[in-house]
Amino acid sequence: MSRLRRMSPRRSYDQYCSVARALDVVGDRWTILIVRELLAGPRRYTDLQTDLPGVSTDVLASRLKDMERDGLATRRRLPPPGAAYVYELTGRGRQLLPVLQALGEWGAPELDERRATDAVRAHWFALPLLRGLEAAGGVSGGGLVEVRLDEGEFHLYVGAEDVPVYGAGPAPEEPDARLSMDTGTCAAVGRGDVGVLDAVRDGRVEVTGEGTFAKTLREA
Repeated sequence: MSRLRRMSPRRSYDQYCSVARALDVVGDRWTILIVRELLAGPRRYTDLQTDLPGVSTDVLASRLKDMERDGLATRRRLPPPGAAYVYELTGRGRQLLPVLQALGEWGAPELDERRATDAVRAHWFALPLLRGLEAAGGVSGGGLVEVRLDEGEFHLYVGAEDVPVYGAGPAPEEPDARLSMDTGTCAAVGRGDVGVLDAVRDGRVEVTGEGTFAKTLREA
C-alpha cells in the first residue's frame, strides 16, 4: 500500500466557506509552523525536528503526510552524496507566505518579554524582518541580505522570486548587504514599532557590504 493511501482521512468542518476549507488543510496544530520552516527551502526530517522544539515524532510525521496529501509539500531524495530525503513546499504551499506574514503581524504585539520557557531560533525573525525591509520607504530593489543577531545568523531574499524566502545560517554567497542588530531591534522592526531606515540612521542596525541594497540602506 502506498504512503499516501496509509494517511488518515482529513478532518473537515463541513462548512461551505473558504475560511473553513482553508482551516481543513492548515488548521491542525504544527502545520503552519512546518510551512514556516519549509519556506527556507528543502529540509530534512531531522532539521524540522530540531527547529520545531516540542513537536513529537509521530505528530511531525503525520503532519508531513497530510501536507503531501493536500498538495502543500513534496518529499524527494537528494542525489548522492547527500542521498537523504527532504521535504519542500509546492507552489500552493508557497502561496501561504502572505498568510504567515499576516499572522506574524497580527501576533507581533504578543512578543513583549520573552518567557523562560520560550525557545528561540534566529531565523524565526526572518519573515517579520522581510516584511519590514520590503515595506521600507526609500528602499528600492532588493537582493540577498545576511542578518546577524545574538542568537545566530539567517539570510533573506528581498524582492526575489522563485527562490527560498529565507534560510538559516550565513548567506550561501556574497550577500548584497549584511545587517547586524540585537534581537530587540529586530523584533521592533518586525512589529512595525520602528522602521528599518530609522533604525539604520539611529545606529541600531549596522549595515555593511558594497552591494546596491547596502548602499541604498545607508544612504536613504
